[in-house]
Amino acid sequence: MMRVAYLINQYPKVSHSFIRREILALEALGTSVLRVASRGWRDAVVDPADEAERQKTHYLLKDGKPLLAASLRAFLASPARFLAAARCAVGMARMSPRPWPVHLAYLLQACLLRELTQREGVSHVHAHFGTNGAEVAMLCARLGGPPYSFTVHGPEEFDMPAGLHLADKVGDAAFVAAISSFGRSQLYRWIPHAQWPKVQVVRCGVDEAFTQAAPESAPDSRMVVCVGRLCEQKGQLLLLSAAREMAQRGEDFELVLAGDGEMRPELERLIDEYDLRSRVRITGWVSGEQVRALLSQARALILPSFAEGLPVVIMEAMALGRPVVTTSIAGIPELVRDGKEGWLVPAGDCGALVTAWTELMHADAARLAAMGRSARERVTRRHSAAGGARRLMQLFGSKP
Repeated sequence: MMRVAYLINQYPKVSHSFIRREILALEALGTSVLRVASRGWRDAVVDPADEAERQKTHYLLKDGKPLLAASLRAFLASPARFLAAARCAVGMARMSPRPWPVHLAYLLQACLLRELTQREGVSHVHAHFGTNGAEVAMLCARLGGPPYSFTVHGPEEFDMPAGLHLADKVGDAAFVAAISSFGRSQLYRWIPHAQWPKVQVVRCGVDEAFTQAAPESAPDSRMVVCVGRLCEQKGQLLLLSAAREMAQRGEDFELVLAGDGEMRPELERLIDEYDLRSRVRITGWVSGEQVRALLSQARALILPSFAEGLPVVIMEAMALGRPVVTTSIAGIPELVRDGKEGWLVPAGDCGALVTAWTELMHADAARLAAMGRSARERVTRRHSAAGGARRLMQLFGSKP
């Protein structure tokens, strides 16, 4: 049985349930997965499945003494290799938003990770996101640890590829997974052509609780749901502007913002300023089960994002047979086709968002049902968790 380490900066996390699904799908196919994270042992979680994952996770930053001891042992075992890795870590600070001491802290984590993988019989390390986790995996490999790979999601990696030294991380990696063809194309921009074959599309899988649920027609509901962290890139500020215009036109609707985040106070203020308190509510953090319940009660999902990779919640809504109103950015048009599974609008265009939202509210049951059927069929065919796990096993070098 192949043993793989999964390395994540913060785990478990509300917005990282897709990583949990990927790990469980790999284990169901016979791969042993060691969970490793830098942080997350004290963070609040709302999903019991996440709490179960926390009990299985090794945390690199939980105690400083093992970090220092592992680093000293790495230096004594091979001073030359340790110093070469240290030079690499300091070099990663060039153009980085984080100073060189932070990158040396990644080196300490890499020393502990190397010992952990050696003790646990790990033959490959896979990191999620091309940020600090990928750097720790790279430094671990330079210290003599296992080969590594990482999954690039976006949009953060695409916002600062030079500062993240994506080309260096890809150069050292065994392979890189992109969650969409668009994500693959963005990596192509920053790496030599000779390394393009390293980048493989591995699509995120949908939770079986969504795909195995009996399909239901969209209810005769006036509620639409926006699921996601309350932050600038998700476009909730624009969504409230569109809601105000909808209300001024006399449209009947209810908008639920499912999530929480740093922008909540501003959103709450605008809800009052726009006189939308009777039409708009914010739930706070919700579990996967609560998301499923909200989507089942909703007419559709609405997600006016400005920057994305490919949102898992779009897949979840489509798996439940719900149309989607969203923006034609990043990997989204690879899954949602305008007029077939929902409505695609230009990002940042409030007028187009209002037009699509209005069409949704006036669509008859037959049209919504046809969109829902197409959405469910398309996502279950393209985003199987087991299919993604089988592809990763092939890339890890293990037979699925």
